[in-house]
Amino acid sequence: MDSRAVGRPIIALAMGDPAGISPELTAKAIALPEIRAAAALVVIGDARVLAAGARTARIAPDVEIRKPFAGPPADDNDSTVFIDLANLDPARVETGQATPAGGAYALANFRFALGLAAAGHADAVCFTPFNKAAMRSAHPGYDDEIGFTAEVLGTSGPASEFNVLDELWNARVTSHVPLAAVAGALSRAAIVDAIRLTDRSLRDADVASPRIAVAGLNPHAGDGGNFGREEIDIIAPAVADARSEGIAAEGPFPADTVFVRARGGGFDAVVTMYHDQGQIAMKLMGFDRGVTLLGGFPFPICTPAHGTAYDIAGRGVANVGATRAALLLAARMASARRARRAASTAA
Repeated sequence: MDSRAVGRPIIALAMGDPAGISPELTAKAIALPEIRAAAALVVIGDARVLAAGARTARIAPDVEIRKPFAGPPADDNDSTVFIDLANLDPARVETGQATPAGGAYALANFRFALGLAAAGHADAVCFTPFNKAAMRSAHPGYDDEIGFTAEVLGTSGPASEFNVLDELWNARVTSHVPLAAVAGALSRAAIVDAIRLTDRSLRDADVASPRIAVAGLNPHAGDGGNFGREEIDIIAPAVADARSEGIAAEGPFPADTVFVRARGGGFDAVVTMYHDQGQIAMKLMGFDRGVTLLGGFPFPICTPAHGTAYDIAGRGVANVGATRAALLLAARMASARRARRAASTAA
């Protein structure tokens, strides 16, 4: 079935690490009426793991369990479809522990969800939190979700993680690299690519005219060269290149103040130079609402910005806010894409 033929977008939701709060979050998200109104869900995992998460959450999710490859739901199906891969006995799960079995489970679910979307059976993919140590133990070549997604989909273009909090986005030029390697990894071309991808991804989310701030690398954005020349030699020229393409980019700005301006409505997104430069600000502003979006792929891929929370797993206290926000962002982006396709076809 072509998902574009139905009213609501279809989201493939992969269950994440079974030893953390992912099973509980999945059960809670399925039960949210606003999620069911915004999208038709196809959840992928093991029905026994979902049942364990539902017991933790003290809810009874309304799901229609199907075997793999049985197909996605029709839009008028009020039940959430659960594709049971039967790929993990909960007895093998030790709560709060990263294991190869847990990593293999999360990877298999994510791979299946990506396959559904790649085949046109889903408009977007979401997943509840992964544990990178568990996934690396199951798949030694695993680096992060971006690399794994590119491997599964066979894509090679620019891709990046975005952190999204309400209407404010954060992109980064470098991601999972040691801090000592950041300056050497920056280039004019890489920064322009990050700005371009940010502009395109915001437009995909129906932001008509994105306003993008670019952070500096050094204290006080280099202070005119006193604290480093990356702003003068690399970042400012990259911003000028992006502006010459019609992108509304400004900077470089000092990283310790740029988020104050953005939070006040001055910008739609901030492009930072490295992982924690933006993550710290975004998580301080809204840890329980933040979303991570994988941009640069043929369809939206979203997840809560927080981790597996092993310390509270099994207690029934996990906050579903970020998972809710991830699903709603994926639904919004998928709906906007489908509306543009329909308009293009009509024209």
